[in-house]
Amino acid sequence: MAYGDRNYRDRDQPPREMHKATCSDCGNECEVPFKPTQGKPVYCRDCFRKHAPPRDNNRRGRY
Repeated sequence: MAYGDRNYRDRDQPPREMHKATCSDCGNECEVPFKPTQGKPVYCRDCFRKHAPPRDNNRRGRY
């Protein structure tokens, strides 16, 4: 198993069970890898990107 092999987890773990949900933002149906909890928002892939905090790519390599 090479360090750069990004799919190594796929061989070691069974496929994730996906659950149908309705996006709390746009209302489209989507599938998520967890069982949605009533009262908590669920976002589709596109809306999740809008709500996620921006990634700080400048932290790489700094201690």
